[in-house]
Amino acid sequence: MAAERSARADGYAERPSALPGAVVWTKTPAPPGAPGGLVLPDGCMDLLWSEGRLLVAGPDTRAFEPAGPPAHWAGLRFFPGTAPGYLAVPAHELRDRRVDLADLWPAPAVRRLRDRVEAAPSAATALEAAALERAAETGPPDPLLGALVAALDAGRPVARTADALGLGARTLHRRALAAFGYGPKTLARVLRLQRALRLARAGVPYAACAARAGYADQAHLARDVKELAGRPLGRLLGGG
Repeated sequence: MAAERSARADGYAERPSALPGAVVWTKTPAPPGAPGGLVLPDGCMDLLWSEGRLLVAGPDTRAFEPAGPPAHWAGLRFFPGTAPGYLAVPAHELRDRRVDLADLWPAPAVRRLRDRVEAAPSAATALEAAALERAAETGPPDPLLGALVAALDAGRPVARTADALGLGARTLHRRALAAFGYGPKTLARVLRLQRALRLARAGVPYAACAARAGYADQAHLARDVKELAGRPLGRLLGGG
């Protein structure tokens, strides 16, 4: 990933964060006729700022399409499994939800962060700085979670991954719920979808995308995309 990416047609731009694995992003209101801002499941959670509000976006199990009038957004997207430690909230409590930070943190802490973001030249950079300070207090994420994500993202079966990590199935499921918001099988499915989309956006034919991403066949890929993204693969890619 480049150090900075120019804004897409829908007004979205991102860059790698100084927080390991995280991404800093902004979104400006898109011009009329530009593709919409559909958010697809990716295993991540986000700390958000928009129009004076601080929010947390939980892990998605289906596509999310923002409602309401166009707005300016800034956010910090956390690598899968890392946000609960920084934000002090189990991921499963936020699954498929967007929640005000004031519902999760003490009011004084939220007020201080809001004042800091409002006073900063860049809301996104202010969120990043606050997350870095928080990370210094909470310590690094559990390396086992990173190993789990890496194994599943490489297409390894859940049972074999659990054995390699020295965890029983029930223990792995419990830890996955707290870290990712859902069980390891759902996480593997979400990561597989993202692998296929990366290949498809690079111009790889759909049948080859399915095989390389770990699907049984192209029909399996099509079903998964329809269930997780809410629209066919061709329409999803054609819409940006």
